[in-house]
Amino acid sequence: MDCKAALKEADGDIERAIEVLRERGLAKAVKRSGRETSEGAVAFAVDGGAGAMVELGCETDFVAKTPDYQSLADRLAGVAAANPAIDGAEALLSAELDGTKISETIAAAVAKMGENIVLKRVARLGTAGGGVAGGYVHAGGKLGVLVALTTTATGDAVGALAKDIAMHVAAADPSPVSVDRSGVPEELVAKERELFRRQAEAEGKPEKVIEKIVEGRVRKFYSEICLIEQSFVKDPDQTVGKLVEATAAELGSEVSVAGFARFKLGETAADDGESA
Repeated sequence: MDCKAALKEADGDIERAIEVLRERGLAKAVKRSGRETSEGAVAFAVDGGAGAMVELGCETDFVAKTPDYQSLADRLAGVAAANPAIDGAEALLSAELDGTKISETIAAAVAKMGENIVLKRVARLGTAGGGVAGGYVHAGGKLGVLVALTTTATGDAVGALAKDIAMHVAAADPSPVSVDRSGVPEELVAKERELFRRQAEAEGKPEKVIEKIVEGRVRKFYSEICLIEQSFVKDPDQTVGKLVEATAAELGSEVSVAGFARFKLGETAADDGESA
């Protein structure tokens, strides 16, 4: 009926009718723009050695599960993965999908699905000089992880490694903060160090041994939050770092984790994992 009304308004001119529908879609999008978008989906895509992940928000779980919505999230991730210039949500909104600006594509989806839809976050990972990207989406799109590996190796084994690491990041508790110790924010370590000192003092430890106790607890803290030092969830007897080393030996090629991103639906950007 909307199409019929648009054609009537455009006196049968199909091109003008399309413009009318787009204008109405934008108007509806503006009306719905203030509505809360606590539901949605996380999707990822891989293009060559690069990968991208998006968080697309909507109002209800019902819409988030529809094929049209899931397809939109997947296609947005695909555009981001294929375009090295995409460095965030604003850049992706300005890009094009099938000849239409993505911001307009989302506005049209708002009009069609009847809910506010917001592109909340975008992460893109790639490596210079060769690499592999992989990902994992859990719980029907509620949680997603993207991983990039630096390697010249190709094939199923290295792809499986990227997926295994992504699954680990999704399941690990606590969630990793960075790939290794060099990526852990100094202010986070300083905060924990002060906490450990106060704990040791409260336990009545002698002043001369407190520093050693603090350093020991800091080392344990690093092992809990650095990806390559964490016990691999599928085999707790080895760390993620040892898993990478073993795979590299099997492949006869160096492999290292270049970066990762972890999106949980509804989290803020500050809650993301490390990306590179």
